[in-house]
This record gives sequence, structure tokens and C-alpha cells, in this order.
Amino acid sequence: MELAYLPTFASWLTWIEAEFTALRYFALSGADHRSHAEQDAALGDYIRRRNQRAGPKSRFATSSKLRHADYPLEAA
Repeated sequence: MELAYLPTFASWLTWIEAEFTALRYFALSGADHRSHAEQDAALGDYIRRRNQRAGPKSRFATSSKLRHADYPLEAA
């Protein structure tokens, strides 16, 4: 696990926010699901497709000081 301190109100910097945005856009936006079961199926289909094509996010913040092993972490 790698901790990254983000500024307040910088949700666009977190990976999970991007994943939720994509989920909403591809599975829910413009959809007219007739039941919760149909909506659950659409969400499940999107997540399964996404997970089959997922890979590690290794190119994020490559120039960040936190990425270097010799970065001194201070105790809070």
C-alpha cells in the first residue's frame, strides 16, 4: 500500500472517483431500468467487463517524490 496525501476537494486526483464516474456514465446514464434487478445486472455486467480488461495503474504520478524509495516519511 502506498499513501498519497491529497489536497482537500481534489476528488479528481483519486482513482476510485474516476472508476465511479465511469460506472455511472457507462452503466447508468441515460438508462431506464425497469427494476432494481435489471439495474443490478447492468452494473454487474459493466464491472465484469471492466475487471477483465483491468491492469495495474503504474504510470500514475511517476515524477512524485513519494514514488522514490528514499523519500523520508515524517511521522504525523
